[in-house]
Amino acid sequence: MSDTPRDNIALLSGALPFLKRYDDQIVVVKYGGHAMGEEDTAFRFGCDIALLEQVGVNPVVVHGGGPQINAMLKQLDVQSTFIQGLRVTDERTVDIVEMVLAGSVNKQVAEAITRAGAIAVGISGKDGNLITARRALRRLRDPQTGEEREIDLGFVGEPERVDTKVLQLLIGADIVPVVAPVGVDSTGQTLNINADTAAGAIAGALKAARLLMLTDVPGVLDGNKNLIPEMTVAEVREGIASGMISGGMIPKVETCIEAVEQGVEGAVILDGRVPHAVLAELFTDAGPGTLIKR
Repeated sequence: MSDTPRDNIALLSGALPFLKRYDDQIVVVKYGGHAMGEEDTAFRFGCDIALLEQVGVNPVVVHGGGPQINAMLKQLDVQSTFIQGLRVTDERTVDIVEMVLAGSVNKQVAEAITRAGAIAVGISGKDGNLITARRALRRLRDPQTGEEREIDLGFVGEPERVDTKVLQLLIGADIVPVVAPVGVDSTGQTLNINADTAAGAIAGALKAARLLMLTDVPGVLDGNKNLIPEMTVAEVREGIASGMISGGMIPKVETCIEAVEQGVEGAVILDGRVPHAVLAELFTDAGPGTLIKR
């Protein structure tokens, strides 16, 4: 926060062009990670989302909850099976995932936004057929033989179709939708969906102005570990091919690419632990993350 009234006025004046730019535009925010369990960070996030709604932006929040799921599985003494680091979600586990994501976590996020002055309603991807998903199969390379094989991770899904009707109704009523990333397949079976993937699919279906992916890293880094402020889709693909983009950043940038190719104007990977990162990204010239555009 600036120290003098003049500095504060200059800050607000500088934000005016961005307020006009995002007026009545949809911004999808993926919120997750360990920051969700920190009360101060959660409160700031709720205030930022409420402010977006109050200045004319239409935010849609999609949240994760990995740490909370792990804590509940431990509390209930449910043992998980992992294949090369990926959890196999059996029938009991998916019930617990839905209970945590669509229950306690979803309502906590919605409550934080409502407490800050907006009206937020928590829903899941199952409500109103928001997310119809298919079982996700993964191709993994055997570390010993080098051969690739396809594995079934159980009740894990990938979005197949997004019906935005329920989101549009909430947005039209000036209500902030808060979405838990679980969906259903064609038989009605509940599937757990990665929050990044769900957020990207929802942003693409809504043709959002921005997809903001809040993470625990500053964004995409170059070979010298410096932040890259902006990249094209082609540059991101080159970065993956060269090895500059690796590990857990690859699925994040791939989600951004898919969203942009579905009509999102720009997708941003940024550090959600930075105070007011969402506002800084939208309402200043040089946002704190990496913007990926077509």
